[in-house]
Amino acid sequence: MRWDHSYDVVVVGSGAAGLATALTAQLHGLSAVVVEKTGKYGGSSALSGGAIWVPGNLYLDGTELRDTREEARTYLKSTVGERVPEERREAYLDRGPEMVRFLHERTRHVRFEYTPGYADYFPELPGGKALGRSVEPALFDLRQLGALRRIMRRAELPTYGMVMNSREFHKVNMITRTWRGRRMALKIGLRAVASLVTGARWAALGEALVGRLSLSLAEAGGRIWVNTPFEDLVVEDGRVTGIRAGGKTIQAKGGVVLAAGGFSHSQELRERYLPQPTDARWSSASEGQTGDVLGAALRAGAALDLMDRVWGMPAAVPPGEKPVFLVTDRAVPGMIVVDPRGERFVNEAAPYHQFVDTMYAKDAVHSWMVIDSRTKNRYIMLNHFPGQPFKAAWLKSGFVKKAGTVEELARRMGVEPAKLAATVERFNGLARLGRDEDFGRGDSAYDRYYGDPTLPAPNLAPLDKGPFYAIPLVPGDIGTKGGVLTDVRARVLREDGTAIEGLYAAGNVSAAVMGETYPGPGATLGPAMTFGYVAATDIHTHLNP
Repeated sequence: MRWDHSYDVVVVGSGAAGLATALTAQLHGLSAVVVEKTGKYGGSSALSGGAIWVPGNLYLDGTELRDTREEARTYLKSTVGERVPEERREAYLDRGPEMVRFLHERTRHVRFEYTPGYADYFPELPGGKALGRSVEPALFDLRQLGALRRIMRRAELPTYGMVMNSREFHKVNMITRTWRGRRMALKIGLRAVASLVTGARWAALGEALVGRLSLSLAEAGGRIWVNTPFEDLVVEDGRVTGIRAGGKTIQAKGGVVLAAGGFSHSQELRERYLPQPTDARWSSASEGQTGDVLGAALRAGAALDLMDRVWGMPAAVPPGEKPVFLVTDRAVPGMIVVDPRGERFVNEAAPYHQFVDTMYAKDAVHSWMVIDSRTKNRYIMLNHFPGQPFKAAWLKSGFVKKAGTVEELARRMGVEPAKLAATVERFNGLARLGRDEDFGRGDSAYDRYYGDPTLPAPNLAPLDKGPFYAIPLVPGDIGTKGGVLTDVRARVLREDGTAIEGLYAAGNVSAAVMGETYPGPGATLGPAMTFGYVAATDIHTHLNP
């Protein structure tokens, strides 16, 4: 081959998986480049909550969590089970904390903070933790990025200049209910005012994570090329030696690492692999995730797994707009979700991936969230602050239904009025009792995290104050979780279990180490960064035996 460029490590994809891979390679003394097909780097990671779920990492040391390796092992067995080989689960528990410590000690910017109380998604299972194992990136001033700031993907959250991390949002969500919420809102407001004076451009969540990783990569000498779409792998004598991308040939002397995310925005692949019905417009993944690299990986002999699974996230999709995914909205009191027949079918506050699985299992792909005006005025709903009217266009178009009575609302939803009225009456009775005997909403510590702490049953209150609203829900996703099969060294495997020499993968382009489930907040980004780190470290070992 005649190469236009040559690096030790070539990374395809610029989310947290790709950035962590390239950063690790540079810190090991290797040369690395990240190629990104769109004009913005950061992928879905920049749009995410930015948390990582890595049991045993250094940021959990000395906290009240008091986790142990055995408890974490038990929890992964309780959730992931045998769907993923034990050796891969063990590798994650070993290498995850190693990755966090390596980036903490070898960079000035990759820093996280513990989020106490944000429970594992199944805290009542053996090994689960009600206090949670999640850590999130510290706030980050985007000014530090210099020229990189212009090409970093932004989440563009509708927070009107108010920047907050998940721990702060948890309190602000109760701004009308608790003094703690009001004090936090004041703190965030003062931060926004101070930013106007100092010029600071604070970022939180996924933006902070991507900012911290990319700044560290730049300081370590790594490169990010945007507008460089992947075209194909270069394979010589059975070994992957580089890629074709953006009209260039790029040599990878140590290895190519696929980190290009999943295929959420390929309608063709969705229809080929995912449960039906499915629609790319339901996805909150970044628009570049169309599964480009999967075909090349298959031609190189790669095996695939978990292709029928997504990181599910129930969403409302207004006409002509991006999906609004629902996390906290489903935990607040005075709200129910009903199927097309007007009946409850799920614990509304359940972890989002489980909620989406239930939508398919219960023939409720098209569902409705129903709230009353008290809930609308008390809590943040669909990115609207308490008391803020829903967008006029949503009401005018009929996307959001509004009515003075439950029966009239049902007619506008196309649901039998008597059926919806009976469902609301049943739920209201349970709410007044303080226990959801039908679906157990509020029984789990995870449910209660985003509930109203001023109520005896934080997730339950009657829907009895009109007007009432109904919002259509669909089974959205924040990414697909199926892809190339990898081993404990992040090497891409063939169907016979042998490794394709020179080819690695991390993140949603690879079959998830979390199998068919989602153990806790950050169980996407934690493995993505871990196995990116593992891949780069393995390449370093190979080049420096």
